[in-house]
Amino acid sequence: GSGGFRKRKHDHYPHGQRREEKENVNPSSALMMSFKSFQLELDTKHDKYERLVKLSRDITIESKRTIFLLHRFTSAPNGEEILNESEVKLDAVRRKIKQVAQELVGEDMYQFHRAISPGLQEYIEAVSFQYFIKTRSLISVEEINKQLIFTAEDREETTNMTSVSHDEQPHAWSLKVTPVDYLLGVADLTGELMRLCISSVGNGDIDTPFELSHFLRQIYDGFTFIGNTGPYEVSKKLYTLKQSLAKVENACYTLKVRGSEIPKHMLADVFSSKTELIDQEESL
Repeated sequence: GSGGFRKRKHDHYPHGQRREEKENVNPSSALMMSFKSFQLELDTKHDKYERLVKLSRDITIESKRTIFLLHRFTSAPNGEEILNESEVKLDAVRRKIKQVAQELVGEDMYQFHRAISPGLQEYIEAVSFQYFIKTRSLISVEEINKQLIFTAEDREETTNMTSVSHDEQPHAWSLKVTPVDYLLGVADLTGELMRLCISSVGNGDIDTPFELSHFLRQIYDGFTFIGNTGPYEVSKKLYTLKQSLAKVENACYTLKVRGSEIPKHMLADVFSSKTELIDQEESL
């Protein structure tokens, strides 16, 4: 009748008949064997994806710890010890990246890119931050990729590789950073440089903010050449980059105009209050 539920086609068949049809399926038929192979392939891919997500999370955590350590460089009495300790931490991060490279042997990296991208971006941020402290310049993507070539001489625990047997494992592994991951890591670097500027002023270093302002302006000019033609994530990071540049330029302006009036130990507090006002105005 009107308003009633329409019966589905298979509802005309008794439940017992459908159950008998399922029992009569031959599990060793060619069709069932094909679907079992598809199931095994998908399960293997999903397990590998989960392992890569866990490795990426470990890479992110260790890279963040390296960045926190490098921020002590301006206030530490011996900066070389900080740099040496950061190099040890980055070597541990590269061992994790080597496990990622081993997992991706024989695989299309872009199928698993979303799993490893956050960790690679954080690593690029950490290694570029260390490189800037050492050389006052920006590390290139080619230099980063050179550091991600591994040999079998390095001995450490590796993850279980399901796609390649032990006898077929190559003697060298490598992982190439994509241009997008490199750009996103450099964009995150600008936030760390802004924090380095504020901490440098708090320690009485007046020259570093002007040097950082010039460096950040060059990075910002480079990103503006990309504009809206690049990936969406890059254009989204451009706003944060502009914020960091504005805070560093504001610090330089305060140093130039009122640097002689404000005691050095109070400059960091003045900059902190000004950056809070900038954040409030931009949120409004």
